[in-house]
Amino acid sequence: MSVDQDRLDSLQRWMIEALIAPDGVDADTIAATFLPGPKLSASACLAIYQRSYILRLRKCLEEQFPASYHALGATLFADFADEYLRACPSDSYTLHELGRRFPEWLEDNRPDRDQPPEQRESWIDFMVDLASYERDLYRLFDAQGHEGRPWPDVSADDGALVLQPCLALVAYRYPVAWYYHEVRAGRSPQLPVAMRSYAVILRRDFLTHTYPVTRLHHEFLSLVKRTRDLPASVEAIAAEAGYSVDAVWRSWRHEVRRPWIEAGFFVERAVIGG
Repeated sequence: MSVDQDRLDSLQRWMIEALIAPDGVDADTIAATFLPGPKLSASACLAIYQRSYILRLRKCLEEQFPASYHALGATLFADFADEYLRACPSDSYTLHELGRRFPEWLEDNRPDRDQPPEQRESWIDFMVDLASYERDLYRLFDAQGHEGRPWPDVSADDGALVLQPCLALVAYRYPVAWYYHEVRAGRSPQLPVAMRSYAVILRRDFLTHTYPVTRLHHEFLSLVKRTRDLPASVEAIAAEAGYSVDAVWRSWRHEVRRPWIEAGFFVERAVIGG
């Protein structure tokens, strides 16, 4: 690497630090790095970029985590966002990835992280789950999907059905999907009590949907995802749950097969190449 490239890399690192942690940059270094403006000092010129940069990234996080913003309130969310941006600055050419590490950062930096699980604050668990759901939902907006190709109908053979590519199986400690959609509908829900929740998030025809499912359905779909063999998954979930195989087949055929196919849970194996 050339000396000029080393200097450029060093300057770029310094600049990102100056933008995300303005208090850590001294005026002398700024004056030695930038020229002043006609009416502003070098520090004042940089301060304009510092404020606009943080405000732009904070706004981006508000858009990616609207229910978390609602739950925390504007002031507290801004505090969380600023701390997150200092610890996890943007590392991608697209701001779509800005919130990628936010749920994990919330969990890792919770103030009660050293306490036994039974002594931890429940509202923090809720916030981690809510941010996780919002991130799961957001990342599917641009994930590889099945748009432009045929979807199966109820005449499809069970052995050919596999989960579609733009689908996530999720589980949380709180009903965060309900909370999120209440917020998006313009209502002001109370923080819910702890209740294990399971859901399927998918995108079909460029629209993202969330479907609540039972724990057993979640386990069954997880088997289908792992094995890519729906008939074998029926037998496996029957053995795991202690039901007869015939009973599980009846449940599949008469309760969930049609609505799941029509919702876009599945594509046919031949359509996606085996």
